[in-house]
Amino acid sequence: MHLTRRRLIGAAAATMASATLAYAATPRKPLIVGHRGAPGYLPEHTIPGYELAIRMGADFIEPDVVSTSDGHLIVRHEPLLSVTTDVAERSEFADRKRTRTLDGIQTTDFFTCDFTLAEIKTLRAKQAFADRDQSHNGQYGIVTLQEVIDLAQAKTREVGRVIGIYPEVKHSTFHRELGLPIEDKLLDMLRHAGMEAKSSPVIIQSFETANLKYLRAKTQVRLMQLVDGSDTDAKGDMVLTPPSDKPYDWVVAGRAGNNLDQLTPRGLADIAAYADIVAPWKRYLISFSDGKPRLNRKLIEDAHALGLQVHTWTMRNDRLDPFYHGDPVAEYRQLFAMGVDGVFTDFPDTGVKARA
Repeated sequence: MHLTRRRLIGAAAATMASATLAYAATPRKPLIVGHRGAPGYLPEHTIPGYELAIRMGADFIEPDVVSTSDGHLIVRHEPLLSVTTDVAERSEFADRKRTRTLDGIQTTDFFTCDFTLAEIKTLRAKQAFADRDQSHNGQYGIVTLQEVIDLAQAKTREVGRVIGIYPEVKHSTFHRELGLPIEDKLLDMLRHAGMEAKSSPVIIQSFETANLKYLRAKTQVRLMQLVDGSDTDAKGDMVLTPPSDKPYDWVVAGRAGNNLDQLTPRGLADIAAYADIVAPWKRYLISFSDGKPRLNRKLIEDAHALGLQVHTWTMRNDRLDPFYHGDPVAEYRQLFAMGVDGVFTDFPDTGVKARA
């Protein structure tokens, strides 16, 4: 390694070490996580989207991590490309559309695992929600995980506050079965960036459980267990249907139970053995019956009693329950009053405003 490069890496590591100490000493208040950046305003998982989230005051930015065919880690919400890129309009890739089994579901799309990084880099991002601003479609490229790490470190130095990253390992079993496992590559990148301590400004998340247990044996970085849901019924009770009914590694292992079992006192105790945070979908915490909210404070209390923080997702100004009468701040405040420790939001400025 050239001396100049060693010095640059050493300087970056020193910067992150001092940032880590500052982060660890900062009094805790609910984290505001820029969910995929700031997709309420700009296409998700783009550098401008992440930069906007940081300007708006997000504490962490969230990259969802998937793999290319040549093993590079890139940032997309799913290993599917048609919803968030212009791939369907690119005639040179027409033959890449195929059907794969994704978490037990036959899915036809353009998969990241069928493209090299060089090919991915020719694609352009677009807004995933048809009712949001489409004027930035085609302007921004597809981002690698390394680019997100570099951005967070650069912005930490630039703005004088720690910008954390909250990577989600997407479809761990799917990638492992393809021979494209994500976990060790992610750890290597964090290690190279000087982000390998429990106090480092990084949290790794997953809907699966086996990979988090694997990661716990290899790192002190904080881990978060996501808990999915499908819908709620008229009484506000959770409805669970595949593939959102249980972690997919449970399906593969033939394990009984579902996501409701993860949120019982026993299930939370199991999570606390390997994770630092549990993140149930927000409808486990606040659901609605006859237009009135049902608050599940006990879940938060049970998790806190085990030393688990509770984060939840996803806050969206444009997809509010009618109960809030168009005021998104009211939803945040309700969750904060219940004791939630962090939220993922498509509108980071609203989250920061509500917290203040």
